Amino acid sequence: MTAAPPSLPQAMFDVAAFNADLDSASPIPRCKAALKAADAYLDKQFHAGAEARDLIRLRARFMDSLLGALYERQPWPEAFALVAVGGYGRGELHPHSDVDILLLTGEDCEACREPIEAFLTLLWDIGLDVGHSVRTVAECRDKAAGDITILTNLMEARVIRGSEALMAEVSEAISPDHMWPIGEFFRAKMEEQETRHNKYADTEYNLEPNVKGSPGGLRDLQVIGWIAERYFGVASLDDIPSGDFLTPDERRILHRGREFMSRVRYALHMVTGREEDRLLFDHQRALADLWGFEDGDKLAVEQFMQLYYRWALALGQLNEVLIQNFDQAILAASGDDELREINERFRTRNGYLEALDPKLFQLYPPALLEVFLLGAQDQDILGIGAPTIRLIRDNRHLIDDAFRSDPRNHKLFLDILRAPFRVTRQLRRMTRYGILGNYLPEFGRIVGQMQHDLFHAYTVDAHTLEVIQNMRHFHKPEFEERFPVSSRVARRLPKIELLYIAGLYHDIGKGRGGDHSELGAVDAERFCQLHGLLQRDTNLVVWLVKNHLLMSAVSQRKDISDPEVIQQFAEHVGDQNRLDYLLALTVADINGTNPNLWNAWRGSLLRQLYTETKRALRRGLENPVDKQVWVKETRDAAMDILEYRGFTVEELEDLWQERGEDYFLRERAEDIAWHTEAIAGHHQKDQPLVLIRSSNDSSVANATQIFIHAINTAQLFSRVCAELEQLDLSIHDARIYSANDNMTLDTFFVLDSDGSSIAEDGARLRYIREHLARSLMQDSGKPAVVQRLTPRQMKSFTIPTETRMSIDGIKNQSVLEVASPDRPGLLARIGQVFVEHDVLLQAAKIQTLGERVEDVFFITEEDDSPITDPARCEAIQQAIRDRLDKQL
Repeated sequence: MTAAPPSLPQAMFDVAAFNADLDSASPIPRCKAALKAADAYLDKQFHAGAEARDLIRLRARFMDSLLGALYERQPWPEAFALVAVGGYGRGELHPHSDVDILLLTGEDCEACREPIEAFLTLLWDIGLDVGHSVRTVAECRDKAAGDITILTNLMEARVIRGSEALMAEVSEAISPDHMWPIGEFFRAKMEEQETRHNKYADTEYNLEPNVKGSPGGLRDLQVIGWIAERYFGVASLDDIPSGDFLTPDERRILHRGREFMSRVRYALHMVTGREEDRLLFDHQRALADLWGFEDGDKLAVEQFMQLYYRWALALGQLNEVLIQNFDQAILAASGDDELREINERFRTRNGYLEALDPKLFQLYPPALLEVFLLGAQDQDILGIGAPTIRLIRDNRHLIDDAFRSDPRNHKLFLDILRAPFRVTRQLRRMTRYGILGNYLPEFGRIVGQMQHDLFHAYTVDAHTLEVIQNMRHFHKPEFEERFPVSSRVARRLPKIELLYIAGLYHDIGKGRGGDHSELGAVDAERFCQLHGLLQRDTNLVVWLVKNHLLMSAVSQRKDISDPEVIQQFAEHVGDQNRLDYLLALTVADINGTNPNLWNAWRGSLLRQLYTETKRALRRGLENPVDKQVWVKETRDAAMDILEYRGFTVEELEDLWQERGEDYFLRERAEDIAWHTEAIAGHHQKDQPLVLIRSSNDSSVANATQIFIHAINTAQLFSRVCAELEQLDLSIHDARIYSANDNMTLDTFFVLDSDGSSIAEDGARLRYIREHLARSLMQDSGKPAVVQRLTPRQMKSFTIPTETRMSIDGIKNQSVLEVASPDRPGLLARIGQVFVEHDVLLQAAKIQTLGERVEDVFFITEEDDSPITDPARCEAIQQAIRDRLDKQL
């Protein structure tokens, strides 16, 4: 895959002058100066509009000259070579890419040790990031035979200095005649590519894509080049033959797309000053400026990323087409071509669908949907053949208003959703080929639409397809452990396609202004009516789209231990069928937003809300649970436990007389017994009591429970939050109970800062307990200070903090909602505002979504009444906004 290197401009690097200087001066400062001058020259050319392809080849040519000059200063044996491998061997070197070299010797060479060490030390001393290996020809052969990556690196190798004959031996040894014949090589590269694509959720539409590794990135083009070299024996992508294998249009896409991606990667290296291939949010802004985009109807960064996505999608399609061409050619060459008739319009060739007539789609446009239905009905169909993909691409304009109104197409589309196999894969293919966006124009408007925020990982369309993929996972045994309740619920849904339709439309209203749930519900209703769904099915889909955020919001923002909250939610849901569909949609949606958002904590909250609502529906909405009965039952159950441990009823009544009913409403009998027994045995009342339960013993999912019984000071909540954060713990729920004896009973449910459960390590749990007890004893009354680094992604956003206050009629408390980018010490700072404004915190629901928090605080005046004065409410909110945004 090597190409003729461009000539090296003297203004960039004067080889003769450099070599002369090496003989008269220390090489290190001279080499560093040459590297700096070359970087400056190339960057200047980049800003002047030079093609990135030329610049990275120039840099490789420069590196050849630099390394060659340094190589020649060492006493090498005759049977030795300095070889460029990998991307450098291909003749491409981005500003901060590793310089990968092979020091090739004919046999084990003891005399080579000293010059090799001196040469490599010099390269490191001048600041190069060198990836190196020292091997004999035999070692190259043996390692390449066992590792496809090493083989690929050697395929791209070229000699910089030294023996060409040695490298010729290696090339002969690793040729398809001796190892990795084209069939094996092709399959291995396809496995590599599939693994890599899965790492990036098999979508070009990650919000922070990797320009090298993501689908549609440079690696996809390199895979094509490697297979072409192995199959055709060509030196580079440019030499792939045209005709049926590569059309003129595809060749133009190849060249222009490669130049765009190379330019993006060059710019990333240049602006970051390091090898960086991830298009992180902060880098996207810098690149949008470089490309000359300006904020308008859309942000400059969104315009730039839409350009990126268009090229990634085009290159992803090209990769797919060429890979299938290789597949067919390799199978045909081996005599294994296998044809199977499907119907009068399609057959499969080696498992890939192909149209029998090149004019099929013009003669019978519904076949544009039928081809995907066949792939979803027959699990032996691997995909769509490259010639048919081209036909689909060339005829997708036939999907017009008449096509969308055709009942035949309505049935075909619904049948795709009802099909048993690879439904999500078909929808992804339909999106990639432009079919889904044409058939559903409202879906077409969200293709490539960014969600420029702190917790979505994908564009709107990619997120939507991830949601449907999660819905499909509910039916697979291997996902039962991750989704135990959702899997059972989804399998008993009477019409699974209604869930998929709700998934397709739940976010389709984004980017239009207004409430996307309401806008999506309108589109969903139009779809259902057009496709002839029964009215009750239409009503269900519309309700699901309109309420798709409800269950998550209630579970994470409301006190779901309160029977009145459950009753209200149950009344809104209305029946078990809606509840089942809503649970499946909610779990799929959360998991499709960001792979890191789902954990056992969120699962336990949804499971609790689902179970309690199911009981309320079964009991009958006209028979709500009496709160006092609930409290009495909890007290009686706790008494039973404690009487078994030697407590009398009188002792317990005395210990509990200062407790409010909230404590018995929200806590489990087992936890109340745990707290009570510890408090009774804690005789040093002026010192805090700290209890801790591991996740295995916790009453809530995988969270560790921390219980604190201490003198109720104004700074207590703020200080506890600060100390927990210093311990690298994240708070997910806080239950604050103020007793009449000026003591507090606070329960915190915590996870590690990455959202995982705290390891079952007794030493760590003891340390947490002892650290908290010691810190709270030393409380000086001063505001708590958190000293931790601000998360990377947060630095990329200047999103202001949003707050809202309302009155919870059930609990007779004020509800403060805070949405803000996450940052160190956020809860401690909010707690300090409460202290300054004489606000009592009664409870908190903490929700971290990626790098964004959406927290809910139940607060009151000092006399436990809600805060009703509008001016006071605004003053509290303004203080929180100022305190948090000042930190940014």
